[in-house]
Amino acid sequence: MRSELRPELIERPSAATPPGPPASSAVPHRPGAARAQRAWGRGALVALLVLLSVPFVFPTWWMATSSLKPMSEILRAVPTIWPQDPSFAAYQDVFALQPFAQQYWNSLYIAAVVTAGTMLVSAMAGYAFARIRFPGANTLFLLVLAGLLVPSEVTIVPLFRIVNTLGLIDTHWPLVVIPILGAPSVLATFIMRQFFLGLPTELEEAGRIDGLGRWGIFWRIALPLSRSALAAVAIFTFLKSWNLYLEPVVYLSSKANFTLPQALTQYVDAYGGPMWNVQLAATTLTVLPVLAVFLVAQKQFVQGLAHTGLKG
Repeated sequence: MRSELRPELIERPSAATPPGPPASSAVPHRPGAARAQRAWGRGALVALLVLLSVPFVFPTWWMATSSLKPMSEILRAVPTIWPQDPSFAAYQDVFALQPFAQQYWNSLYIAAVVTAGTMLVSAMAGYAFARIRFPGANTLFLLVLAGLLVPSEVTIVPLFRIVNTLGLIDTHWPLVVIPILGAPSVLATFIMRQFFLGLPTELEEAGRIDGLGRWGIFWRIALPLSRSALAAVAIFTFLKSWNLYLEPVVYLSSKANFTLPQALTQYVDAYGGPMWNVQLAATTLTVLPVLAVFLVAQKQFVQGLAHTGLKG
């Protein structure tokens, strides 16, 4: 007679422990190999970025190192990467041959005033086009954008006649007022308008509930929130004003009023040939404020570009 097996004696698999491969067949985990692979990948990426940066960094390196070389070494058939006998004599000649310190100050304060004025005007204009509804707003904005299509060479002659009539030739007033109120501020206005279009309307409604008017909403709510866009506008405007060349050549005639781009062309020898080491030394000093402005505001600059064009 076959004995019956009781159900409680039958061994059943536990539900808490799912079946898996035997312990002997499990793949061993090697954290050291994974870290080494990530390190190799990171190193390869850094090497690739360094290689791609050479065409951009080498001209700056050549400018800075060649300012320490004599003319004979700069004009050598086989160029040298590092000066054989570094000398700072060219930097002394920069200030000895013309009033470079005064010219440096001219460019610095003009760029600062133009940047601050353009930020204020473009912020107000951009907020008006983005938030204030009035008849013909879109048509007027298209007319403003048309200023981007007009080259500065086209308007330089009528502007010169106006400046000459006002008696402002060989002064810095044209280099300050025209960029703030003219076509150069159109791009800044466009950037600010696109940023203000992306702000939530609930912020303005909350400001109205607190008793703020249109100016209070702009000054206390919209403007503080637009720091990233303002940083982008500041960098664009500072670079354009700092590198401005045509307008200073047209409006300025005395060396004491020259700006840096115009002053760099004045370092020539008795035969009219360029003094390359002195020009490169002056150029090296010229790029320092540009690097400082970009390093300070580079984060806001990228954020401002990212916000531009979110809405139309």
